[in-house]
Amino acid sequence: MTSDELLTRHKTVLPSWLALFYEEPIEIVSGSGRRVTDSSGREYLDFFAGILTNAVGYDIAEISDAIRSQVDTGILHTSTLYLIRNQIELAEKLAELSGIPDAKVFFTTSGTEANEAALLLATQYRRSNQVLAMRNSFHGRGFGSIAVTGNRGWSATSLSPVNVSYVHGGYRYRGPFTGLSDADYIKACVEDLREVLDTMTAGDVACLIAEPIQGVGGFALPPDGLYGAFAEVLAEHGILFISDEVQTAWGRTGENFWGITAHGVTPDMMTFAKGLANGLAIGGVIARGDVMDCLTAKSISTFGGNPVATAGAKASLDYVLDHDLQGNAAKLGAVLRDGLTEAAARHDVLGDVRGKGLMIALEFVEPGGRKPSPRAAAHLTEEAKARGLLVGKGGLYDNVIRVAPPLTLTEAEATEGLEILRESIAVVDETAKKEST
Repeated sequence: MTSDELLTRHKTVLPSWLALFYEEPIEIVSGSGRRVTDSSGREYLDFFAGILTNAVGYDIAEISDAIRSQVDTGILHTSTLYLIRNQIELAEKLAELSGIPDAKVFFTTSGTEANEAALLLATQYRRSNQVLAMRNSFHGRGFGSIAVTGNRGWSATSLSPVNVSYVHGGYRYRGPFTGLSDADYIKACVEDLREVLDTMTAGDVACLIAEPIQGVGGFALPPDGLYGAFAEVLAEHGILFISDEVQTAWGRTGENFWGITAHGVTPDMMTFAKGLANGLAIGGVIARGDVMDCLTAKSISTFGGNPVATAGAKASLDYVLDHDLQGNAAKLGAVLRDGLTEAAARHDVLGDVRGKGLMIALEFVEPGGRKPSPRAAAHLTEEAKARGLLVGKGGLYDNVIRVAPPLTLTEAEATEGLEILRESIAVVDETAKKEST
């Protein structure tokens, strides 16, 4: 069966709003290391890792062996009505790594479900449905998580179970505070936060939820320390702080194991998912013990933290820690970022290069200004694909390329990917200039 035939079947039985990359979508059928192969036999270097989820790479023996070992027991599922040794051991490790006092962990099957759970805990603990969120944010596709998503392109409905107020700060390249120094930017955003609290809420706000680096929003990031300054204001009002670590955890930023650590604050809750189990479905919430235990109704998680997912997660987490993949992200992320920054200086179509570790964004603009160019970003994905490289896309205006390879990336692969990106950017820049004349 050809890819065209498979695409026709896809369109027939799957939702029209289920996005696909590329003018000619591909089916990935195998992978090894940092490379994947499509159904036609074409191999690609993967710089998006299943939306940052295949964080350790493909066909990693230690992880595959751990999963097979659990499968060989015949127990794929029991539910949380029974003790699950893998789940308990993983929770113990995550609680310790979090730094959250008296931390407890609740496992889910996705980041969306994790953020829904965190919102439930915060609103119940504070007895308030008022929530603060960041402009340009994304927290999932559930009813509550869509409500706190500050990006119109991903907000499927205006209906909401919570009363949300949005504050400035996550997306520095655009907005009223662009061009300010780090200190002045933080000061302006803190003043905005105080004004929102004073004018748009009834005072008893439940929480602020924020991504240390906005993932779907185009790897947008504020100056280090912003959320630490926010936390001081939140503490004055007893407001909880939730750090959405779905894309920034596990050392991907290179600097720290958790993205929020760069801001000098320990949140009341952290949500996680994606890269923890290197492709298996898992997510969850780490919270202060008193916050986690605030629910009075009964609850379970049928699939959350199941034996197979937690076996894979334990092995993946051990691999990240044992092989210092955080250090690797810092080292090779700098190679990529420096090379791409140099390319931006030569090509007007590339307006901004930003990010940390192996979480890098390229924001494309119309030559000669800052007008977003989703056309140029789409062109870049096609040019990179044609040269054997897969990258991601995102941003408020769909004009940002997201570069996030597995954390096991080698120096040779970083150089290879960088060269493909440079060649592709040059072609996109030349095309954009011709089209603008």
